[in-house]
Amino acid sequence: RAARDTVVMVNSYGLRSGTRYMFSKRFRKHGIEHLSTYLTRFKVGDAVDVVANGAIQKGMPHKYYHGRTGIVFNVTKRSIGVEVNKRVGGRIMKKRIHVRVEHARQSRCREEFVRRVKANDKLRREAKSSGTTVFLKRTPGQPKPAKVVRAADAAITVTPMPYDPMY
Repeated sequence: RAARDTVVMVNSYGLRSGTRYMFSKRFRKHGIEHLSTYLTRFKVGDAVDVVANGAIQKGMPHKYYHGRTGIVFNVTKRSIGVEVNKRVGGRIMKKRIHVRVEHARQSRCREEFVRRVKANDKLRREAKSSGTTVFLKRTPGQPKPAKVVRAADAAITVTPMPYDPMY
């Protein structure tokens, strides 16, 4: 009788379950959205980060896509289409989602790559004009050169004392 009267609470699996902190605004970041959010220019082929803004419910992406980086494939008046990779089972699928511009921001994932490409092009042009060859590939950290460590004073030999039980 007692087992039938108890209420069993189960976990909920709604669209926004488990997003208490994911969709919350940061400390001192509440209030009206800045105009720069709406004036950001997105072009097809740009890399964007999908970051859901909990203050704006319209055009919000599913929680799975929060924090993901994708490529813009479509630009409309108020939203952008983003192509994101999603692992489904053992394969990676390209998912196309539309999110409002409040939930997307320009990604910085290609900054270092673009900077490196420009630097390599500059080095290549200089090497071609001077008639030399230049190595442009990245290399992992190489071992440090060998060195000899010398002690300031003579080494002291320390020997352990023999064990002497007191009983």
